[in-house]
Amino acid sequence: MPDNSERIDRILERVRAIPKGFVRTFGDIDPKAPRLVGRVLATTPAHVPWHRVVRADGSAPMGAKQLERLRREGVPMRGDRVDMAEARRP
Repeated sequence: MPDNSERIDRILERVRAIPKGFVRTFGDIDPKAPRLVGRVLATTPAHVPWHRVVRADGSAPMGAKQLERLRREGVPMRGDRVDMAEARRP
């Protein structure tokens, strides 16, 4: 079992790897600890594209600010939710 710093590094690496215009869910980043992903993103001083991580239903945990960033990147939307069938690719 990796220590916590290795796990955090892996989470940050996976978030950095999300291509512009696409999203991943917290569970995509770490299926065994999606809440840890949220905690890491909320507390890290590292510069990562946090806005590309959304809930499984396509909703944005950070609300309008996050939705605006996603729209500017061209992420496919359905109202105020990400179109997960289109935006979760690659």
